[in-house]
Amino acid sequence: MASKIQPTDSIRVAFPHKKARWAFARKYYPLYLISIPGILFFIVFKYIPLMGSVIAFQDYNIFKGVTGSPWAGLAHFQRMFAYDEFLNILKNTLLIGLYDLCFAFPVPIVLALLLNELRSALYKRFVQTVIYMPHFLSWVIVGGIVVGMLSPTTGFVNHVLSLFGIDPIYFLGDNAYIRTILIGAGVWKDSGWGTIIYLAAIAGINPDIYEAAEIDGANRMRQTLSITIPAILPTITILFLLHIGNFLDFGFERVYILLNPLNSQNGEILDTYVYRAGLVDRQYSYTTAIGLFKSVVGFLLILIGNTFSKKATGEGLY
Repeated sequence: MASKIQPTDSIRVAFPHKKARWAFARKYYPLYLISIPGILFFIVFKYIPLMGSVIAFQDYNIFKGVTGSPWAGLAHFQRMFAYDEFLNILKNTLLIGLYDLCFAFPVPIVLALLLNELRSALYKRFVQTVIYMPHFLSWVIVGGIVVGMLSPTTGFVNHVLSLFGIDPIYFLGDNAYIRTILIGAGVWKDSGWGTIIYLAAIAGINPDIYEAAEIDGANRMRQTLSITIPAILPTITILFLLHIGNFLDFGFERVYILLNPLNSQNGEILDTYVYRAGLVDRQYSYTTAIGLFKSVVGFLLILIGNTFSKKATGEGLY
């Protein structure tokens, strides 16, 4: 009877001894060198700061440090969920994150599908350049553009509304509009940049499949629905899982630039609250507890999303 192959046998076949492993490493050493900056980045800015999370369970004092600050247990987490303002801010973050997932996430997919249908290479490059450009603007500049466009006195939007007999609206001074403005500004700034990955995935589809479908009488819409979308579905799935992992990280700069006392009731999110309570009011332990809460929620969302994705599509992050 043939002996059963053990899991380590494949490793031994690929690397029969240490000399072969070192030969493999020497052969591909440029790849290892290229990866070093990325590894150092994650170690220095992602993993080492995790040790500072212990202050979420302390009454942290900057003069006593982590080792000298008294232990507080779960007091800051209890305070977090007992605070009415925090619960309202958490609701804002969840709603804005949900709107961003429902309305902003599909836009790059749609744009990539539309760009793929353009037959003029010159016009296609021009359109790509136009929709990519806002990504390279900082949120300070984008915020200034949004404020100028929505100004109740000189803004372009209110000027158009006045042509229809509608009185000027102070959009940034009304809680009813701030969430729509935040999502719309993000779509304008980043949707074009998001099409790059989807266009790369579309470019990898075998053109013979389209030719066979065209011979069978499928029009462009049918080819898109039956070939293009299923082919890029794994890419969509991976990006969707990464997106929900950052569900509570909507972005400090985008909100802070457009936030003011008149719209903060519906506009303030966890990131801006952490800045206000942590850096301005120096509540370090309390805001660290909020940050730890965000990280745990993001981790759980990735686990849940990946589980459902594996069952539904067979694709996942791991």
